[in-house]
Parts: sequence; C-alpha cells; structure tokens
Amino acid sequence: MNTIAKVTSKGQTTIPQEIRALLNVKPGDLLAWESLASGEVRVRRVEPLDLEYLRAVEGTLSEWAGAADEEAYGAL
Repeated sequence: MNTIAKVTSKGQTTIPQEIRALLNVKPGDLLAWESLASGEVRVRRVEPLDLEYLRAVEGTLSEWAGAADEEAYGAL
C-alpha cells in the first residue's frame, strides 16, 4: 500500500485513513518510530505501560535481591 501525506511547517502530518486502519490507531494512541540503517522508517502502535501494575510486580521481586542471588545470577 502506498500513500502520501504532506508535512506541515511544524513537522506535523495526517496519518492517512488506510494506515490508521491498518495500525488500528485511534486518537490518543502512542506510535513508536524506528529508523533503519537503510534510511527507511518503521512506525507501529504501542500500548502504554500500566505503571501501577508494574510497580506492584516490582514490589514482589525483593526476594531476588540478596547477595547469594547476585553471586549466582549476576553474570547472566
């Protein structure tokens, strides 16, 4: 699929409807841009992290913070 979009003087563009549908992008969604060595750029929709959930999980990992664990697994 080839589509063309114009870049404004502020560096903004409109994502063509076909691309929004393909990526399932809706207002407020996050996009990740990846530049490749070939000069091409990839874009994909990303899900926001649930920071509250991740902080709760982090709190359960303290059992792995001991010196014995660091000695056994530190080189991994």
